[in-house]
Amino acid sequence: MPGKRRKMHKKKVSQKLITGRRLWLFRIAALTVIPALLFLLIELGLRVVGYGFPAAATIKCEVNGRASYCDNVKFGWRFFPQNLARKSEPFIFPADKSDDTYRIFVLGASAAQGTPDAAFSFGRLLQVMLRDKYPGVNFEVINTAMTAINSHVVLEIAKDGTRHQADMFIVYMGNNEVVGPYGPGTVFSRFSSSLSLIRAGIALKATRLGQLLTNLLDLADAGRNTPAVWRGLEMFLQKQVRAGDGRLECVYQHFGRNLEDITRIALKGGAKTILCTVGSNLKDCPPFASLHRPGLTQTQKKKWESIYQQAVARESAGEYAEAVTHYLAAAEIDDSYADLQFRLGRCYWAMGEYEQARDRYIKAWQLDTLRFRADNQTNEIIRNIANEKSAEGIHLADAVKAFEENSPHKVAGQELFYEHVHLNFKGNYLLAKTIFEQVDQILPKRVKQQETVQRSLLTEAECAQRLAYTGWDRYTIAVEILNEFIKEPPFTNQLYHSEQVRRIEETLKTLKNNVTAAGLENAAMQYRSATRNENMDWRLHLKYAHLLEDMEDIGAAVREYRWAIEHLPNYFVAHAKLGRLLGILGDFDGAIAHNQQALRIMPTYPDAHFNLGFAYQLQDKVVKAIEHYYKALRFQPYHAQAYNNLGVLLYRQSNVDEAVEIYRRGITFVPDNLDLHYNLGIVLGKQGRKDGALKELRAALHIDPNSAKTLKVLKAILESGHQDKKAPQQK
Repeated sequence: MPGKRRKMHKKKVSQKLITGRRLWLFRIAALTVIPALLFLLIELGLRVVGYGFPAAATIKCEVNGRASYCDNVKFGWRFFPQNLARKSEPFIFPADKSDDTYRIFVLGASAAQGTPDAAFSFGRLLQVMLRDKYPGVNFEVINTAMTAINSHVVLEIAKDGTRHQADMFIVYMGNNEVVGPYGPGTVFSRFSSSLSLIRAGIALKATRLGQLLTNLLDLADAGRNTPAVWRGLEMFLQKQVRAGDGRLECVYQHFGRNLEDITRIALKGGAKTILCTVGSNLKDCPPFASLHRPGLTQTQKKKWESIYQQAVARESAGEYAEAVTHYLAAAEIDDSYADLQFRLGRCYWAMGEYEQARDRYIKAWQLDTLRFRADNQTNEIIRNIANEKSAEGIHLADAVKAFEENSPHKVAGQELFYEHVHLNFKGNYLLAKTIFEQVDQILPKRVKQQETVQRSLLTEAECAQRLAYTGWDRYTIAVEILNEFIKEPPFTNQLYHSEQVRRIEETLKTLKNNVTAAGLENAAMQYRSATRNENMDWRLHLKYAHLLEDMEDIGAAVREYRWAIEHLPNYFVAHAKLGRLLGILGDFDGAIAHNQQALRIMPTYPDAHFNLGFAYQLQDKVVKAIEHYYKALRFQPYHAQAYNNLGVLLYRQSNVDEAVEIYRRGITFVPDNLDLHYNLGIVLGKQGRKDGALKELRAALHIDPNSAKTLKVLKAILESGHQDKKAPQQK
């Protein structure tokens, strides 16, 4: 019996040891396997119910029954608040790559995208050049660039590109490393010095659960200092980063690592890569902001300011040598003020001392504390990586060098740039030519064999003809540059701003004949010719449709938009534009259908909501009209016409107080809109609030002293003490 007890005791001990191991395994499972399964279960559930958005840069679509891939308009939601998210220009390519296709992806931000008009980006010019030299090859140049992004985002796009049999990547980026997502000068997200944390966050947002958590955190942090709407470079005015800021070293490290990983991913996928240095306007773009050096005492600052103002006075008088003497004296106290260096550059240039001028322009660019331009160190990183990896199939297109060699005294300026970094047609042609020289050297034998006749490279004029770069395009681009860029902060804070405005206004005067009836018809003829030669180029058809709108040939514009949508079904802007034109033609069902389709693709597109509001208003579906006008204003608080139309409907519904509130809100966002002041004046007059009515009507007259309708209502109120015949009018 004792022996039996000992055996039983050993058995119990053995059982306890087994139980302990199992318990340990259960603990490991509880910490790893179970959370993973729970994550997968929640992720699957969220996808089943349709929560969230696809995370890749490209999504599946179909064109005339052919499986294709197109741009994901919600891709930017991974990196920006949804109200600020940018999008790439539309693109589309077949899922099955044919044997005669050579596929090139362009990576970068707005300068690569082709801002202000992507129809004339360097990618488009490069495609024209390649197709002309190798007519037997189907060159697909897919421009995935997006405004405001940096290398953290571009890396994710590059990963997606390798899934689509990319033959080549062309990388033109570096301007937004400080102000783009996760940078020290950004308004989109918090700065992070940890690349691992940044990448983990990006990966998490690719999942539906990560998107849910992000949305919940955003709701909890609703009061954070994030802009309500996109306001371009103006959003960054309070985000100055001086040269020497310790965070910049972190930015350079992240940029270099991301760029290396892009090249590694490309090589792994069998694609060649061309890295481009990034050009800036040095001569004709003064710094956006300046800061004095740290530690400058008030006494020193006061002395510096006195000398600096004396120098400014001398410069204004054309006494450049004397101005230089004073500027240099100020620089002995503080030479880190970017504006001072730029003024020195201007003076030296006026004196014909171009080397000195160049040095000062470069210093001003490097010291600019609103860092919207790639600096010297960024370009050195690009050069170093290209040189180190040249044996692995990584090549360099030194755009900066090309710009210098084609600029007066090797200082790039307005000859190549519209403003700070965006290239004009000449600049984009030069960049495309510089890249073409590299591409042509590394094309595979199967492509080289397609050159049946040796051809010289297309000239700038020939490229302009192929892409229908007309006088109308030059005029509309100049208007956009003036009104959307130069007349807005931070450009308005730059030195010599009035000079910049006058220069563009003079350009517009010389281009005015291109928007006369004869000028528009000439442009239309060029577009018809281009579309005949490149009939499958949907970009040409979209541009031609826009031109036809300006010519008020609505029927022809509708045909062009229909053609574009047939070949580019996921382009929500084209759906909204077509819907608006169908509404003008009285086809309200078609107008509603296309705008609803635009919103299915991009739910936050304000123009589609406005168009729907207007279509429903014309059908007397007031409740639906009001709903969509409110949504239009939610996504675009600067939409003056939406305020006016909404105010009219509310007034007609006897919601007078709400109408007044809408008009007042509209005036806070668009204070120089005549109709908002006029309609508010009428409504206040209806309420017997004479003083308020007179104030608004006089504000309307201040905007347009010759407004007959305003003068008439104002006179009626002054004479009768009230106004009861007029009602607010929609625009």
